[in-house]
Amino acid sequence: MKQVLVDSSVWIDYFSGGSHADKLSELIENNTICINDIILTELLPFLYHKKEDKLAGLLLSVEKSPLKIDWPRIVDFQGVNLRHGINKVGIPDLIIVQNLLDNDLELFSLDKHFLLMRKFFKFNMFHA
Repeated sequence: MKQVLVDSSVWIDYFSGGSHADKLSELIENNTICINDIILTELLPFLYHKKEDKLAGLLLSVEKSPLKIDWPRIVDFQGVNLRHGINKVGIPDLIIVQNLLDNDLELFSLDKHFLLMRKFFKFNMFHA
């Protein structure tokens, strides 16, 4: 099984005991998850603010997928999105797509725009 990059939307669902928590727990037990610095940057400030240091430490212990940002490629990704009517995709999500492709990862996300982008960028989504 490929490593699964777990997006912040899934982590937030997991922390709140949401409907995908069991599936993420299973992936954690199977040691098939990873995270990257963008996702950590989205999550850690809130956890530190709420004094959830233990939880932050657990996130920091998850295997990290390395990021090497290719800005011309990110510009191209956004151009493809716009040509296909996929609007308002943030730069962090484009970097996540590049990270998926560069490291042959699957994505576990609850954000619908990734479902639209996968048609054009040929990455796999993990199905919960």
